[in-house]
Amino acid sequence: MPIAGIIYWSIVAVAALYVTPNQLGYIVGFGSGMIFPLGLLIDLLRGRKMKKMSPGNPVGQLFFQSMGLVALFWPLVIIAAILAHNASLVVLGGAILMGLIWIPYGWAADDPVGLQHAVARSILSYACFLFVPEPYKATAISVAVLLCYTYSLIRMRKAQAQLRHWY
Repeated sequence: MPIAGIIYWSIVAVAALYVTPNQLGYIVGFGSGMIFPLGLLIDLLRGRKMKKMSPGNPVGQLFFQSMGLVALFWPLVIIAAILAHNASLVVLGGAILMGLIWIPYGWAADDPVGLQHAVARSILSYACFLFVPEPYKATAISVAVLLCYTYSLIRMRKAQAQLRHWY
């Protein structure tokens, strides 16, 4: 999934330089729903198969309920952007809402990187929104998200390497 997120936010970062803010809002809003299927496709192409989760699996339930929670907040982000006449709020909202999914991941994997990613991503996204000038605000938020992905992937790879060392 992190590779799909990196691809998505890279597209958003570049698109922010070339499309109107309203067009970018649509890219962020509709594109956010493509990360999970893209992640599944990437895993399939890499030879990893998604394990079927039983309906009673609490980890699977937590993940999908967290995705549902994020979906419930999207209308709030869209309404705020419309009322404020500021499409950059859609990028900010997307960056923060989609970052929340890392919290249940960290809990399920017993890895603090999930919470660290979500908190750092939110703080950096807010900082970019508040301090970067408007033509570059959305790109800066996207780059902040990409930095968090980079940090998280490095941490996850180190953890995997340590596990292999012990087994």
